Order: sequence, then structure tokens, then C-alpha cells
Amino acid sequence: MDYELMVADTTLPPCIPLPRAAVKLPICSTAKVLYARLLGEILTEGIPDDNGILFIRFPIVELAAAICRSPMTVKRSLNELEQAGMIMRVRQSVGEASHIYILIPKTGAAYE
Repeated sequence: MDYELMVADTTLPPCIPLPRAAVKLPICSTAKVLYARLLGEILTEGIPDDNGILFIRFPIVELAAAICRSPMTVKRSLNELEQAGMIMRVRQSVGEASHIYILIPKTGAAYE
């Protein structure tokens, strides 16, 4: 891989967003990376539901490949994010990926 030093007019490569509030959450670093990946995905591929709220479908196996982790690690991280109130999963029928809604931390949240 080729590298260069950053200067004032350096163009950044594609990046994934991570809210500052998420950095301070008491969750593992894999869950934080997963949240950033999900947030980036919903910004580009989000599907509006009947209420206009964006969600994504991201099968566990594909998500594991996207962040280079095992499916079991992804499942644990999704559970952590759900318990921390950062995502909401709506289960679908058997064989279908859950709808994943991304919850954005409000300014002044307790974990900031």
C-alpha cells in the first residue's frame, strides 16, 4: 500500500463516520467499528420504511466479511449495540435479514 503525509489540501480516502459520543460508550472496539460501518451503510444504502425512517438489511455473514470478523463476533457486537441503545433490530421472517435501524446519540447524552 502506498502512503503519503497529510498536508492542508490532502484529499481523504473514503471514510466511515463515528459520532464522538460512540467513542465513550462502554462497548468493545469491534462494536464501535461495526456501528460506524452500519452508519456509513445507512447513509448510502438506507431504505425508507412506511414512516420514512431509514433502515438497512445487512446479513450477518456479509457484515462479518465487511469488518473482517467472525459471524459470532458480529452477533455479539450487534447485541452490545442494541443493549447500548445504538441500534434497533426488527426481526423478519425465517431466512430474511433483520431490518437494522441506526439510532443517533443526542447532544448532551449521558455517555458524552
